[in-house]
Amino acid sequence: MNSSTVKLSLVQMRWRGDHAATLASAVQLIEQAAASVESSTRRGGHVICLQELFATCYPCQAEDHGMFDLAESVPGKTTDALAELARRLEVVIVCPLFERRAAGVYHNSVVVLDADGSIAGMYRKMHIPDDPLYYEKFYFTPGDTARRDSDVPRDRPNGFNVISTRYAKLGVGICWDQWYPEAARLFTLAGADILLYPTAIGWIDEEKDEYGAGQLDAWMTSMRAHAIANGIFVGAPNRVGIEGRVEFWGNSFIVSPRGEILDRGDDHSDQIVTADCSQVEMDVVRTHWPFLRDRRVDAYADLTRRYID
Repeated sequence: MNSSTVKLSLVQMRWRGDHAATLASAVQLIEQAAASVESSTRRGGHVICLQELFATCYPCQAEDHGMFDLAESVPGKTTDALAELARRLEVVIVCPLFERRAAGVYHNSVVVLDADGSIAGMYRKMHIPDDPLYYEKFYFTPGDTARRDSDVPRDRPNGFNVISTRYAKLGVGICWDQWYPEAARLFTLAGADILLYPTAIGWIDEEKDEYGAGQLDAWMTSMRAHAIANGIFVGAPNRVGIEGRVEFWGNSFIVSPRGEILDRGDDHSDQIVTADCSQVEMDVVRTHWPFLRDRRVDAYADLTRRYID
């Protein structure tokens, strides 16, 4: 982090029925988040993260070719609007969207807009699910965003690249990525100050009564474990609202490097979840719980295998 403390805000919101209305609501919430920062903290910078595919409906409940019309290029109308907002407010905005990269090549992506309005970097979702009402493999090509390190061969890209901004180095995964400890570790080892997981997860109508509480608890537990194992702040903004058969469960939250929940949203409201992320605290936690120091990097080669038969 370029300053000892950065304010992190997560925007939790529902889809408004069309792109223009949803983008307008997101802009209002971002402005509200930026205005809430005390001047003493503002000097440390402010990172504001939106939820997965925030500007559209969640398109993957069925395999529908018409949904590809929702995708847009980068730069494009959404990033242009939020880049101007980032520049005006001097905040970093993490903007998840449905990306049209080329004819027939679409991604579930994040564009990180720096505090001067420039594009600091991109991340394309690496782990693509295919579950009931989450038919993402039909829509999204797996990410291939390569590291910029000159010593990494072109045929061995590491898609878990860290994005440097004015205020912090961000490791940004997307939804299904949040279940994989390997991804969190790679972001951490690349120097991330904060891990972010913009999300669109919810209860399927007929499953909520029986499995809902356990599903929500598992989701939060997984990311709290990433925070503890890596000594890092973690934030997960999630959608709310009912779309089709899915009730997005919100509960956006920020976790300390000790796994403590610093702030958490409810399961139905548009709201902003906010906490301070301190580099000093990260250092204290990592020196008391030296998990990174004690890693046996000489013994982990089999992690690159699908299964150890």
